[in-house]
Amino acid sequence: MEPMDFNRRDWLKLLAAGAAAASTASRAQAAAPVNTKARIVIAGAGAAGLATAARLAQRLDGASITLVDARQQHYYQPGFTLVGAGIKPADYVVSSTGSYVPAGVQWLQERVAEIDPEGNKVVTTSGKTLDYDFLVVATGLQLEYGLIEGMEPGLIGQHGIGSIYNGPQAAAATWGLMSQFATQGGRGVFTRPATEMKCAGAPLKYTFLSEDRATRQGGRSKAEFVYFSNNATLFSVPIVSEKVRMLFRERNIQTQYNRVLTAIDPGRRIATFKTPEGTEEQNWDFIHVIPPMLAPEAVRNSPLPWTTGNWAKEGWMEVDKGTLRHVRYPNVFGVGDIAGVPKGKTAASVKWQVPVATDHLVADIQGKKSDAIYNGYTSCPLITRLGQAMLVEFDYENNLTPSFPGVIAPLEELWISWVMKTMALKPTYISMLRGRA
Repeated sequence: MEPMDFNRRDWLKLLAAGAAAASTASRAQAAAPVNTKARIVIAGAGAAGLATAARLAQRLDGASITLVDARQQHYYQPGFTLVGAGIKPADYVVSSTGSYVPAGVQWLQERVAEIDPEGNKVVTTSGKTLDYDFLVVATGLQLEYGLIEGMEPGLIGQHGIGSIYNGPQAAAATWGLMSQFATQGGRGVFTRPATEMKCAGAPLKYTFLSEDRATRQGGRSKAEFVYFSNNATLFSVPIVSEKVRMLFRERNIQTQYNRVLTAIDPGRRIATFKTPEGTEEQNWDFIHVIPPMLAPEAVRNSPLPWTTGNWAKEGWMEVDKGTLRHVRYPNVFGVGDIAGVPKGKTAASVKWQVPVATDHLVADIQGKKSDAIYNGYTSCPLITRLGQAMLVEFDYENNLTPSFPGVIAPLEELWISWVMKTMALKPTYISMLRGRA
């Protein structure tokens, strides 16, 4: 679909859907606030923590709500790919955490050092103890570059090593290297970690964007593109994985399966991968490194993580996948990247998780039951080239769940999906932070 194919009728459908959503949100916010003296601590002031604080501030009157996080800057992380591809400047993704903290919410600018769900308390890095009646854990995750031998964040932007995940400046430095590679050619190596990760579509997006940049900047005929998948698929949803496989084949992007990056030698530009047979070395001119990702230490070292199963070793919280309530500590909820659920580590997941978790928390305060359920909805605007993207939306069961059926086909490369990713999603995200989406 080209821009002119998205006609006035289609725009009206989208506008009507947006108006209906806004109306629903307004009605929800119009409910009288609940009077309470409950002490609520929110650990983490990223997207999930700020959205939770905003919703609780709207729904409760008299509660003591404390937001704990030392970060002064807030990053619009869905924009890191855009910065890393030269589509947006680095400052596009940077704002101030304080500008989103709701009135009536205390922001304690420290890191969480210890979580004690048995004693119903949180301890900060300065030793301050916060007692709570309810705890919402929204600490996000931790990038573990050090688990790749020879790799550390200071290398990003040098020796052909890029990584968009380590913040706006790292994404901008990655763009500088990728642009050079797209013009000069060489061997491009693109990776994905074996751990759970935020925005699992980002490794694919960045591969597609790099290939398209090389096509546009004259280096494609001199460039080799190899994507190293950590397992036997390209995406967790089978039908999407097959679509990506077909697009990779059409664009001559090679794929190596069951390959996990374990070490790099920056001087020699050699990457070592673990394979089912042992290890192998791969050379690069440009490499996009995505680090392993784990739960932050304060959560990993607490009683909150799963103790068995796939998520135990990485420290993700043991929450019920439908309610986001902790399985063993009913006054604790986990939202955002930290939640140990089958899908989700995206901003779109936060948008749907937070209303469910807060609804259950408020119902607890009222002595009621909530029937709100998170079905695993997440969204991945999967950019496939400059000016085109696939708006992939799905749930726990890998069902495609399009928000605009009949307007945006989820597996088609569309201009309007590109517009939503590059222009429309950030205002929606900011509305989410303020409890209005």
